[in-house]
Amino acid sequence: MQDQIEKDTVIRIRRALLAWYGRNARVLPWRGTRDPYAIWVAEIMLQQTRIDQGTPYFERFIKAFPTVEALAEASEDAVLKLWEGLGYYSRARNLHRAAKLVAFERGGAFPATAAEWQALPGVGRYTAGAIASIAFNEVAPVLDGNVKRVLSRLFDIAAPIDRPATERQLWALAETLVAPRRPGDFNQAMMELGATVCVPKAPSCGTCPVRRWCRAAERGTQAERPVKGKKAAVPHYEIVVAAIEKNGRFLLGKRPPNGLLGGLWEFPGGKVQTAESHAEALEREIREELGVAIRVGGLAAVVNHAYSHFKVTLNVYRCAIKSGAPQPKTHTALKWVPRAHFDRYAFPKANHKFLGAL
Repeated sequence: MQDQIEKDTVIRIRRALLAWYGRNARVLPWRGTRDPYAIWVAEIMLQQTRIDQGTPYFERFIKAFPTVEALAEASEDAVLKLWEGLGYYSRARNLHRAAKLVAFERGGAFPATAAEWQALPGVGRYTAGAIASIAFNEVAPVLDGNVKRVLSRLFDIAAPIDRPATERQLWALAETLVAPRRPGDFNQAMMELGATVCVPKAPSCGTCPVRRWCRAAERGTQAERPVKGKKAAVPHYEIVVAAIEKNGRFLLGKRPPNGLLGGLWEFPGGKVQTAESHAEALEREIREELGVAIRVGGLAAVVNHAYSHFKVTLNVYRCAIKSGAPQPKTHTALKWVPRAHFDRYAFPKANHKFLGAL
């Protein structure tokens, strides 16, 4: 990939970007430190999360778990409760698992290289490169959404960036550009440029420190980059939810640790099948999940929610058990919880939308 850009140009891009970063870097709570724990937590949190949304979560998380040992010793429920609302909960579960490995199996010693970081749960090539370069000054590249956008414009890449071949090309370019003396600052500068200047729509090319080397700006194609493949239509599911109440308490189930929303507490229910009424679907779902027969009462709430790859409409019904004793057939645990104690449990964001109706 070195043949696509002259060595002198590489040096000039590095210098310009690092100088710009020195003047324009935002003050963020995980910057200005080489603490691998804080950098690791921040990088995991900021996957699929905007900085303005993730910053208060980071501050609360570090306050609650100031060291990797504190995180390792915490319960999964406590970790998920602090993560509640950020989504992509596998990040929190993997971070918790990895903290236990570092604290208990490595004696609190963090990996020092990108290759070693990738051996931890939930740490891929991007995250490993970010931590190793920022905390340990390893010359390792990074490639997140912001960096992909910067590189696709800088080199005017017309191929869809979600193709494996294009991703390999982008990684090679990132590796060519990363500054050998200040790799952590350079990687953060690339990410900062994509977040604040080389933004998805209407990039501020007039203030871009690397505009003179940007092929897309030269050719006027910056609005067309990056190119992405066509997305499939987003499916929509009709969901029924049972707010089963007894003596002022509601029945909650804990989702299995793996899969979507793993480890969170929820109200039982599921998808409505073809030709089923809501009541029929709810009776079937509760029979399958809890092994009980229920009486379906009035509709308490209807809420819409969008996940990354599908959308749902939740139809929440007040219910009561007609016969049988609830058993956790699909959940790992069941609890009867009073409304006043809901704030002690980590719920999916969609559930939060109807708690007030109960």
